[in-house]
Amino acid sequence: MDAEIADYIASVILLAKATFHSVQHSTDSTPKRSILRLEAGYGSYRVLVTELFSDNRRRKYRYYLLQDNYVEAGFDNSPDPRAIRLKYGSIGQAHVGELIPHLHQVDKTELTLTDEIVFQAFVQWLQENYPTPS
Repeated sequence: MDAEIADYIASVILLAKATFHSVQHSTDSTPKRSILRLEAGYGSYRVLVTELFSDNRRRKYRYYLLQDNYVEAGFDNSPDPRAIRLKYGSIGQAHVGELIPHLHQVDKTELTLTDEIVFQAFVQWLQENYPTPS
C-alpha cells in the first residue's frame, strides 16, 4: 500500500474512533488497490464507510448514515445513473463509469450533486447536521 494512502486510512480510523462508538474496521490491500471498510455507531445511528484506492490513485468512497436500514444520508461518488442524469441531463456512453459525487437522503429518494469529499468532511457534516445523536 502506498504510504500516503496508508496514512490517510490511519487518519480515518483514528478520527472514527474519536467520533463514533463500537468502531469496527478492516483493510484489504494488494499492490493494485487498497480497501477500508468501517462500521460504527453514532448515537442510535449506524455509520458505514468504504474507501477504495486503485492503482491509478483513483478513489471511490461511500459514507452512509443509517437508522436501522433507512438511509438518512449517503455520500458517494459512484457512477450512479440518477447522478449522471442530474449532472448531464441524460445518460450516454460519454459518461459511463464516471465517478459523480452525490448525496442520497430520505432513504435514497432524494439525490443532490456534491463536491468530492473526504472522511473528515463527512464527520464535520454529520456533526453540523446531526449534532446530538439520539
